[in-house]
Amino acid sequence: MTGTAPTRSRPSPSNIAAIVVAAILQLGVGFFTLSSGLVAPLWAVLVLGVVWIAAVVILVRLARTRPLLTPLVPLANAAVWLGVLTFGEAVLGWTA
Repeated sequence: MTGTAPTRSRPSPSNIAAIVVAAILQLGVGFFTLSSGLVAPLWAVLVLGVVWIAAVVILVRLARTRPLLTPLVPLANAAVWLGVLTFGEAVLGWTA
């Protein structure tokens, strides 16, 4: 009985590029999330931080299965961040 190890294929350059772009964008969203404390109260910054961490987990899982879709994760995370801050400013009276 001869056992052969499963072979792994190398990821394509487009897959790697998509993952790298998504990671850089996600770090940018993380910067804005952390700096949200200038406008939002601490509880909102903590909620946005949890959302950011969840987006990172989704990004890592998506990188393994569908790497070309990974840039959508930081875009969605940025949309949530912008929506929360806009809502907070318009409805809850958050100001800088």
